[in-house]
Amino acid sequence: MKTDNQTMDRAIPVSVQRKRRMVRIGKYALIVAVVLGVAIWLGVLMMASVDKKSLIVSEVDRGTIDVSITATGKVVPAFEEVIISPISAQILEVYAHSGDTVDVGTPLLRLDLQAAQTDYSKALDEREIRQQQLVQLTTNTETQLSDRRMQIEVEEMKLGQLEAQLRNEQYLDSLGSGTKDRVRQAEITLRTAQMQLKQLKQQYQNELRVRQADLRMKQLQDGIADKGLSETRRTLEGANIRSTRKATLTYISSEIGSIVGAGSKVAVVSDLTHFKVNGEIADTYSDRVVAGGRVLVKIGKERLFGTISTVTPLSQNGVITFTVSMDNPSHPKLRSGLKVEVFVITSIKEDVLRIRNGSYYTGAGDYTLFIFKDANTLVPRTVRLGECNYDYVEVISGLEEGDSVVVSDMQKFKGKEKIRINE
Repeated sequence: MKTDNQTMDRAIPVSVQRKRRMVRIGKYALIVAVVLGVAIWLGVLMMASVDKKSLIVSEVDRGTIDVSITATGKVVPAFEEVIISPISAQILEVYAHSGDTVDVGTPLLRLDLQAAQTDYSKALDEREIRQQQLVQLTTNTETQLSDRRMQIEVEEMKLGQLEAQLRNEQYLDSLGSGTKDRVRQAEITLRTAQMQLKQLKQQYQNELRVRQADLRMKQLQDGIADKGLSETRRTLEGANIRSTRKATLTYISSEIGSIVGAGSKVAVVSDLTHFKVNGEIADTYSDRVVAGGRVLVKIGKERLFGTISTVTPLSQNGVITFTVSMDNPSHPKLRSGLKVEVFVITSIKEDVLRIRNGSYYTGAGDYTLFIFKDANTLVPRTVRLGECNYDYVEVISGLEEGDSVVVSDMQKFKGKEKIRINE
């Protein structure tokens, strides 16, 4: 028994103890390594990721920006004429249809003009009556004034005789053969005749003015009536609905038997070989949309330029409208009714940092954009952006030339510190 205790109490060699300690340390190290590896693996698995193919990337560069503001637009014919009915009438026949090419004078519609023609014939008869009345008034006036002139001539002749009688009485009185009473009587008779002649001349002048005024008033009334008659004739001629130019018929009232009112639209002819753009923009930009300003119109990938020709002076529902004359109004991409993007160019900035424009941009201000930290990682960065055009956005701060920036929609990654890129 003593021998066994001595054996059990024998000291363990140092080399064995060291070996055992190394084994324990190795186990702990392995456990720590496994835990760290799992943690890293879980971290990688939990890190947000995005497919590289889904990203739209822009490299920051330097260049020129034609600063513009965005508007909406619609392509319309450069020329379009609305043909209206000059009278209220029934449609009897339709000679053309929408889409037809028409020439100057091509008949489009026939209206029932019987009532209008009856009124016109009546107006012609009334004009004939007025003309006869005018002739009668002129003749009567001339006759009455002629009688007055004849009376004046007779009175003037009488006055001459009375002046001769007065001279005779005065001569006889100077010879002693006459008397003072006869001379005074001759003088009184002469003065009376002179006063009557003066009154007669005044009456003639008054009557002349009255007759002339009556005649002038009648002529004016007849002139007004004749103008109305001419207008009625033009109305009747216009009621024969015809095309006013060579164009395409884009609308026509084709329901036979229906009644069209005076002033209502019955047809529209349009030039479908040349176009313009009608634009709309918020009235907050009214000071930047002016006649003569340059405009870019985007139709898909096609870019067409034009010039603002007119701007409406008043805002309606917070919107102002303007018209763009295209540099190439017959471009094959232009089609009537097509909705287009319109960019009104307001200024030009040269040698500025810029990135591609996209849906992320909603106006000048601060943005959080993701940039490439390395080939496999994206990190967020606060960036201040300025003005834009149809292609580029101005970078004021936060980016440097050569940086690669994601310009596609990254809203779902908001708040993420890192994003892994999947190949």
